[in-house]
Amino acid sequence: MKTIRILDTDLELVRLAPTHPRPGAPAIVFLHEGLGSISLWRDFPQKVADATGCEAVVYSRYGYGRSTPRRGEPNTPRYMHEQALEVLPALLDALQLDKPILLGHSDGGSIALINAGGSLRPLSGIIVMAPHVRVEAITLAGIRATLELAARSDLVRRLGRHHLDAGAVFKAWHQIWLSLSFRDWNIEEYLPAIPCPVLALQGEDDEYGSLDQIKRIARQAQDVELVKLAECGHSPHKDQLAAVIEAVSGFVALVIDGRR
Repeated sequence: MKTIRILDTDLELVRLAPTHPRPGAPAIVFLHEGLGSISLWRDFPQKVADATGCEAVVYSRYGYGRSTPRRGEPNTPRYMHEQALEVLPALLDALQLDKPILLGHSDGGSIALINAGGSLRPLSGIIVMAPHVRVEAITLAGIRATLELAARSDLVRRLGRHHLDAGAVFKAWHQIWLSLSFRDWNIEEYLPAIPCPVLALQGEDDEYGSLDQIKRIARQAQDVELVKLAECGHSPHKDQLAAVIEAVSGFVALVIDGRR
């Protein structure tokens, strides 16, 4: 585990080699969810690397994991735009990654979509799991339920195993999503401009978003494969690991072979 200095912050970073590297394969860059970090991915990035033959590049965003802790400032409605259009391009440049694949979960999926549609840096493809393209009532209800759970449990303390300042991570997450200033947040304007193939996965029982999220991606982006997962909530890589690995490895193989 190491850190890399990006835009005046230190970001926790790990690079995972596949068991059997595929010559010429692009790296896969993992973008975590709104309460996530490198450690909360657990062994999923390594499993993806081994299944695809691609290097897995995993980092914790500012304020998360062992990256520079938050300085007390709240998120703004453009916090995902800033990550997608400022921080992520700077990171990819620093690592000299040529046409990587982005793999994002939840907020990380939204960041991948914004980057693909709003950045000039070329990508080989993007994979999004339970992404958000707009705010839904089910999303707000799910966040309120998590906030209530945290009030009567040790949820934040357990998050402390994965973040230097779990309280700040949790507060920044729920405050922006539940704020009035965020109600009109929408990133659909970026979808038609995405030039690379997209794999979008979502659980049918997702407690933070409806299937309308990925259906909107399919209607507006140019090249989209949808995967709807039964008996699966907001974390497909935890609830339906085998199905996710199969979909991801198949998609990546087509991208590498030039058939997507």
